[in-house]
Order: sequence, then structure tokens, then C-alpha cells
Amino acid sequence: MRHGIVMFTSDRSIAPASAARLAEEAGFASFCVPEHTHIPVRRDAAHPRTGDSSLPDDRYVRTLDPWVALSTAAAVTNRIRLGTAVALPAEHDPLALAKTIASLDHLAGGRVTLGVGFGWNTDELADHGVPPGRRRTVLREYVEAMRALWTADEASYDGEFVSFGPSWAWPKPAGDVPVVVGAAGTATTFDWITRTGHGWMTTPGEDDLTDKIATLHRTWREAGRVGLPEVVALAGTPDLEQLDMWAAAGVTETLFGLPDRTEPEVAEYLHRLAVTLARR
Repeated sequence: MRHGIVMFTSDRSIAPASAARLAEEAGFASFCVPEHTHIPVRRDAAHPRTGDSSLPDDRYVRTLDPWVALSTAAAVTNRIRLGTAVALPAEHDPLALAKTIASLDHLAGGRVTLGVGFGWNTDELADHGVPPGRRRTVLREYVEAMRALWTADEASYDGEFVSFGPSWAWPKPAGDVPVVVGAAGTATTFDWITRTGHGWMTTPGEDDLTDKIATLHRTWREAGRVGLPEVVALAGTPDLEQLDMWAAAGVTETLFGLPDRTEPEVAEYLHRLAVTLARR
């Protein structure tokens, strides 16, 4: 089981390039950042943790663009994977986003993982023109369209929300860009993953991982997918016994959050975390 870092980037935190460099030096396998283009002040969508319109952290309104942040991280690292936890492709033009991700992966030497979400903030999605109740379909079509652009010499796609004729698009990603879906562990999520994605990323506080991963594995096999899906678990304080249980259940990677502190404090935190995890 690999261990990675997720950083809630903002305009007042340690620079993502510095955090990614420190994470790589400490031996972590991945560095991930989130995405929100904006947060509507008035909205009907409740935050999943607070249950109402309040936000658990004001960094939601101060989040850096993930692809700019990861580009700076790519320039100062060599090995660590660069991902999103999670990005919201439905809020972008898929042809332009495909170019951005392919360019980043090309320049980073094949280190990009695309963590995607359906989007809890439906008011945010509505401002981007995503119809109510269609966010899963929009995301599926966008991912399929981007994958066509990444893999085909002459790419085309014909869907309800994105459509384009035979087209050239380079650079291609340096490697396969895995798509991991961050959403609640439900049958709907697992069906979406087996059709379109490479794996599942848990939501904060997700419980019953052993049973949910078993359901995902069964759904994966029944869909005719080979091997096993990636399972990325968001973790809090490292609990070595829990980590062993997760590994046995099929978790392939854990992500630990960074504290919103100064660079020396972040470096010390990463060192302590790496030492703790090495005891497994």
C-alpha cells in the first residue's frame, strides 16, 4: 500500500511546489490537490460535512487552480505522482482540459493521476452550465472524450454534452492517465467506476471500507474488468492497525492531509509521518 499527501491549496498556504518537493524528499508516493473554481455565496447545495450552506474551511473559497499548482510541482520533482483529490472536469471545456492534462503529463514524464468528483456543490456546477441531475453523465462523457484525445491519432466523440469530429491533438500523455473517482461508496458510484474509471477514492469519514471494497471488486469482476481497481483512502491521524486492515481489504494507497503551516513546520510534519508509516 502506497502513501501519499493531499494539500488543500490556497493563496495563503505553503506553495504547492515546496510542499510537493518536501513530500518527495520524505519518500511519499503521490501529491494531490483539490479544485473549486468558485463558491456561490447563496446556494441550495449543502456541504456534505456541515449539512448546510456553511463551509468547514475558508480555503474552499481560496483554492488555487489545480493544474497550475501541479505544473509548479512537476518542475521541482522527479518521481512523485501528481494528482487531484478531486478535480471537477465538468466545470471545464473538455477539449481544452484534455490539452492541459496531456501537456502536464508529457512534461512531468507520465506522473499524472486524474482524481475526479461528480461535484457536491451543484450550484457551482450550475454556473458552469451543468444541468441538474446530469452531472454523472456529463463527467462520463468528458472523461471518455478526453481519453479519445489522449489515445487516438485522429480522435472523435459523439455524445449528448460533448461532440467533435475527427481531430488531431498532441502532445499525448507520456503514460496512461488513471482516472480515480472520489465519491461515496455506493452502487451508483461503483457502476460508474467499472464503466469509465480505474479506481475509487473514498470520501472523508467513509466507513465500512472492507464491505464496500468487496462490493466494488465484485462489481468490477461482473463488468468483465481485469485485475483489481485502485482504491485510494483518505486518512486522518495514522493508525497502523487500521492501515493494515485497509491493506488487507484492498486499499492500494492512502492520502494524508497537510497542516496549513509554514514550510519548516510542514517539513517536520512530513518527516514524523514518514517515520510513523515506516513502522508498518
